[in-house]
Amino acid sequence: MTEVTVNSRICGYKHKINAEKKGKKINVDIASDCKKIQAMSNMEVPRMEIFDIRDNYITKKAQEAHTCPTCIVPSGAIHACHLESGFISKTLAKESGSVSIDFDEEIDD
Repeated sequence: MTEVTVNSRICGYKHKINAEKKGKKINVDIASDCKKIQAMSNMEVPRMEIFDIRDNYITKKAQEAHTCPTCIVPSGAIHACHLESGFISKTLAKESGSVSIDFDEEIDD
């Protein structure tokens, strides 16, 4: 089982993603207070549909749930699937600690 946390600080939500490999599929559950993310939770993701960004099971589910275009939860779910499948080293991920988007420039209102 792989568990990751996605902190969507801009929208104020924290999401817990659990991924567990079951044969040729990965069961993905997402605990979230966001209604859009709740709509895409409880997925059975085919392992062969997590590689491409365009033809990707998770991004298709995110589109169907009408998630915001800047939502980082689908990326977190893809990372969890890659970790659970062994395509990303769990040791390397643990040592890295996190993946982030940093807003470096001052944003004028």
